Order: sequence, then C-alpha cells, then structure tokens
Amino acid sequence: MTDASGTAARPAPLRIGLLGTGPWAVAAHAPALAAHPDVEFAGVWGRRPEAAAALAAEHAVPVYDDVDALFAACDAVAFALPPDVQAPLAVRAARAGCHLLLDKPVATDPGHAREVADAAGRAGVASVVFFTLRFAPGPAGWIADQAGLEGWFTGRAHWLGTLFTPGAAPSPYAASPWRREKGALWDVGPHALSVLVPVLGEVTRVTAAPGPGDTVHLVLRHASGASATATLGFTAPPAAAGVGVEFLGEPGVVAMPESGGVEEALAAALDALLHAVRDGVPHPCDAAFGARVTEVLAEAERQLGKDDR
Repeated sequence: MTDASGTAARPAPLRIGLLGTGPWAVAAHAPALAAHPDVEFAGVWGRRPEAAAALAAEHAVPVYDDVDALFAACDAVAFALPPDVQAPLAVRAARAGCHLLLDKPVATDPGHAREVADAAGRAGVASVVFFTLRFAPGPAGWIADQAGLEGWFTGRAHWLGTLFTPGAAPSPYAASPWRREKGALWDVGPHALSVLVPVLGEVTRVTAAPGPGDTVHLVLRHASGASATATLGFTAPPAAAGVGVEFLGEPGVVAMPESGGVEEALAAALDALLHAVRDGVPHPCDAAFGARVTEVLAEAERQLGKDDR
C-alpha cells in the first residue's frame, strides 16, 4: 500500500494489551510494548487491580478490570501470567479474535496447552511463544545457523541457577508460587527444548532422572537420530550457576553465544508476531510448538513421580 506521494504507507500499529502485573510484566513486557514503534500499548489487566492500575499509570495506558473488555479493545494480547492461569485466558482471547504473544510454558497440562493451540487455529489468529533464546540477539541467529547444517550427533544443554539456593542473592521470581511448585523443569526446561529441537528435530523419547535439590537430568532422543542431554536446576551452588548449549557432530563442536538483553528479545518476538499477523505464515515458535514442549515436559514430570494431576 502506498500513500498519495507514492511512498509505502506504514501499517497501522497493532493494538496489544498486557495481561499480568508481576515482575516479568513490569521489567520486560510493559517496557517492550511501550517502546515498539509498530505497537500501540492498549492497556493492562491483572488479577491484582491495584497493581494493574499502577502499571497502567506508569505507561499512561488504560487499565481494565474486565478481561473481556480488554480483548474487545485489542488486536492482540501479551501474557505475563503463570502458565495455568495463562492457558484458559489465551483460549478466551483467541475466541475473541486476538492474536497471542504467549509466555512459556504455554501450560503445564498437555490438554490445556493443546486447547490453546486448537483455539488459535480455529480462530485463525497468529501466536508466538516467547522462548527467550529463540529471539535473543546472538543465540537466535546461531540456532538458525546450526539448524541449517546436517550431521549433528548429539547436543547438551545446562540451565543451572540459584533461584532457590539458600543464601544466594535474592530474586523477585523466587516468590513465584508456580515456580516453587514446578521448579526448573518447567521454568527453564522450555528454553532448553526450544534450542535443541530446531537443530536436532522433534523429541521422540525422553528419560528423566532427579539430581540434587530440584535438579533434573533429561536424556532426549530426536527424530534425526541424534540424542541430547539437558541438566536443569534452581538450587545450584553460585559458583556452578550458568547457561550453556553445545552441539557436536560432523560440523564440529559449537557453543551457543551469550544472550543479549531480554527487552531486545521481546522486541524481536513482537516483530515475529507482527509478521505472522500480516503475512499469515505461522511462526516456528507458535502455540502448537508450545503445546509439544508441554507434552515432553509432562512426560518427564510423570517419570519423576511429580505428576499430581
């Protein structure tokens, strides 16, 4: 489309509302929505009305006490909510015609995650799940490069943090009830899978074993025939904490570069959602991929004996 001067007209900004008022919403989602040039930050809804009002006032946007009214005022919604709060609201948002920027994991119940993907498909709305490293400067391009190569033999990932390590530096996320209940398997396990799967292929088998504290070890078999391991934990000694991914095979041994800032990654995820909306081409990190990640992690949890459904 062009304007009267023959210059390509800029598409109207996508009106995006935010669901959530916790540390992640305050530190990442709200600033990214406010800063993106092709997005209109359309408002905030939260389960704590006073927190929603404060966050909305900080960014000079409307606050909504009725989530369905927010859906009606938006083209899309971004989620910064616990996974099992996110999932039913995402279904409602899709049915209302809103495109979805989801947080990981989409849900911790495979059935609920599949309901989100199915609702998005039936409504014809775009969806992107914010697996941080798939959008972060550095890792995102590196992952795409490795996915274009053949001959990978194995991969290994570790995500070791100190969120629940006694005496470690405090974190605003340590008070999160769902993280305390579900641990690193569900919080950083999605990140590990989001890097391993595009390079090595679909997970066809997972074996899980417990380690010290909340540490979990996963052994994965992939559709390509390659295998991988992932070590995940939030109770590591501070000196042992860190994140890393390596792939080994015919191309050699390659290590993932360090990640850039979260706000940059979220801006790239917003770009991805905008492209999916305007081009009609599903993004690789859509709700269907998010549902498959939930299925793999739920099987690992079942093997660990933590499945209380």
